[in-house]
Amino acid sequence: MRAKSGLKTVLAAVMSCTALLSGCAPPAEDDALVVWSLESQTDRVRATEAIAQRFTAETGIPVRVVAVDENQFSQMVMSSAAAGTMPDVIGALPLSATWQMAGNELIDTHANQEILDALGPATFSGRALELTADGDRRLAVPSDAWAQVLAYRKDLFAQAGLPVPDTYEKIEHAARVLNRDGTSGISMATHANDTATGQAFESFALANDCHLVGATGRVELDSPQCRESFRFVHDLITRYSPPGAQDIDSTRATYFAGRSAMLSWSTFLLDELGGLRADAMPACPQCQVDPSFLARNTGIVSAIKGPDAAEPAQYGELTSWTVPVGAQRERAKRFIEHMLDQGYPDWLAMAPEGKLPARKGTAQDPERFTRAWQQAPAGVDLKRPLTEIYPRETIADLRTGIDRFRRWGFEQRQGVLVGATLGEMPVPHAVNSMLNGGDPAEAAAEAADEIRAIQTSLN
Repeated sequence: MRAKSGLKTVLAAVMSCTALLSGCAPPAEDDALVVWSLESQTDRVRATEAIAQRFTAETGIPVRVVAVDENQFSQMVMSSAAAGTMPDVIGALPLSATWQMAGNELIDTHANQEILDALGPATFSGRALELTADGDRRLAVPSDAWAQVLAYRKDLFAQAGLPVPDTYEKIEHAARVLNRDGTSGISMATHANDTATGQAFESFALANDCHLVGATGRVELDSPQCRESFRFVHDLITRYSPPGAQDIDSTRATYFAGRSAMLSWSTFLLDELGGLRADAMPACPQCQVDPSFLARNTGIVSAIKGPDAAEPAQYGELTSWTVPVGAQRERAKRFIEHMLDQGYPDWLAMAPEGKLPARKGTAQDPERFTRAWQQAPAGVDLKRPLTEIYPRETIADLRTGIDRFRRWGFEQRQGVLVGATLGEMPVPHAVNSMLNGGDPAEAAAEAADEIRAIQTSLN
């Protein structure tokens, strides 16, 4: 989902399975249903293949799973379309990529609508359905999501008598009070070329009713609400964060070492925070004798409210299944229906911390998939359900978070623009420039001007 501006975004760089991942499926019969999946990690590819094999056993339809690295995906669907080598199904497709494909008229919207009708629209999150539709055109069938959250040290907050950091004012106050004794007030990504920088900023910007574009499509990143968001992030970074540009790995490492009171990250943090991944274990002093210390003393804030907003907002990424044009239509429909029904619990179980279910259940059992998600063991080297690590209120907040998701541009039907800005990264560059003495208002204006130029190039 790193699209470049200019033309209609080129989206189809699917390399051979072998070149991308050693765990990919071997070539299948010529009439196999070809499924691209952006879940390209080895363990997730194997899990996808296992679900596909059960589908084949039930239907007799052979399936070839092709793992596609998300960074590679943004280079070529146009060349695949021109060569007549488009897949039959694409899964784990982020919102920006979904809308970019739609902009290039590469989606069979009727097939997607038929899948949704067969499964039952009422069984899905209404918000997820809104984000994956362009008016009455069904761009994709939503599958699952991760949410951007603010993790905070409950023990440090309690000792300092601080409230839950769920507003700009409370976050700034807590960062100032707790920025002491070798501990930073907050850690968040600030690197100019890290997507996580844009995600963290957008989550704070949405909290203050700052939008990329308005209802008419006009760029509004230099609005008063957005200037306040840049000011807020600027002050957090320059006054209460570790020195130097931070990326997704360094911010996590700082929090895990016990050297940060707050951390802006995605829900993919939760299994690592719970000590379930050997290559990303909590390393705070207390964690040496009590590995569960940090998870037990971490609170999670999902929705945040800024001074210019009427209500809190929650940022998240939604991934979906879609049928491209020219697919083996009926077979593709059957496969996606399987992945969102019989195979859905196993799909969610790949990484429950980052696969919040967009489909809650069935007409007969409205909570079926929500229960399956809650019971699924998270982790890599160790496995435990998140419900055994985090309090009930945290799990409940995660479970309903997708219904509150807000995102730049998609509500205004500007998804192609959103994808193009991901390629140029104007917001991460603006955030990074503030580290070097930049002015927040100037950074907002600079980012807005760059986005306007991208918008012009797309017309």
